[in-house]
Amino acid sequence: MSQHEIQNIVSEHLPTLLQWVQTQAAEHFGEQLKNKSVSLVPVPGDAGFRHYFRLNNAPQALLAVFAPPATEKNKQFVAVANYLSAQGVRVPKVLAADYERGYLLIEDFGDALLQPLLTADTVQGLYGEVLMALLHMQAAPAQTDIFVSYSEQLLRTELNVFREWFVEGMLGYALTQADEGIVGDAFDTLVHSALGQPQVIVHRDFHSRNILIAQTPSGCEAPAFIDFQDAVLGPITYDLVSLLKDCYIKWPADQVEQWALAYGNLLLDAGLIPPVSQAKFLSWFDLMGLQRHIKVLGVFSRLYLRDGKAAYLKDLPLVVEYVRTTLVKYPQLAPFADWFDAALMPLIKQRAWFTQ
Repeated sequence: MSQHEIQNIVSEHLPTLLQWVQTQAAEHFGEQLKNKSVSLVPVPGDAGFRHYFRLNNAPQALLAVFAPPATEKNKQFVAVANYLSAQGVRVPKVLAADYERGYLLIEDFGDALLQPLLTADTVQGLYGEVLMALLHMQAAPAQTDIFVSYSEQLLRTELNVFREWFVEGMLGYALTQADEGIVGDAFDTLVHSALGQPQVIVHRDFHSRNILIAQTPSGCEAPAFIDFQDAVLGPITYDLVSLLKDCYIKWPADQVEQWALAYGNLLLDAGLIPPVSQAKFLSWFDLMGLQRHIKVLGVFSRLYLRDGKAAYLKDLPLVVEYVRTTLVKYPQLAPFADWFDAALMPLIKQRAWFTQ
């Protein structure tokens, strides 16, 4: 679906979304809205097929959401939001939902995304707060009727996005039978590592653009999580490596390792992992990050090739770097590393989006 088609659909729904929002707001706030007209102001951003609108004149900071039910997991979003909120995790409260039309009315945490707040001076404190919030989420019991398993099938399906959209789609490279063997062996290693880790609630897209630093009812600021509708029960290092090896921002490798090991100690103290060596924990962390970044190469390529979202191309070089620097650390992945450098890197270097 083109961006033009999406905009047409949104425009068609705006009048009925506004009417629905006004009805819901009147039910929730009654007399507080007397003589006030609620209006919608578009919130810019890239949220897939979801579109957000800030409410004017509402007694509480709220967002109206149009999330087409054909493409968006609205029931899952609400189920996860309600569950995490009940566990004390800061996520937007859902005031109302119309699943048939894809309308939601949710709490508005503002615009203070984590990413632009991160500097060399602020990162230690901000990551400390975020990681404590992550620990709280991971310590929550996972209801299997809400959080499906991050199964072997799902892990492999994600990895195959790399084959289809990055290797073949973006680079135009056709894998040989020998290539398939090398890639398959590497994927086996990554899947085995992921499934061998303790399993907890996994946000599954835990990075600096999906975390807000928002004001609490008491007036202080604290991390809040958004875009969690794909949450699963999965590997304990997944969200950790998603944050520390963020596809949109890079930190020194030795600092990332120190942060990872410090968080590992917190997990051990909380009883969420058994005693393991530092090398074992870093192996979990690195190989989980490799699975994610290989997938992301395919996802960002798909966003460009299928959805026309060119903004993600500028983020591909960092993801390529994450893949290559991790591969060289693990001898069992040497065949894949050699193949990536020999077969793919010459094609990558020819792309306009690639910067050394």
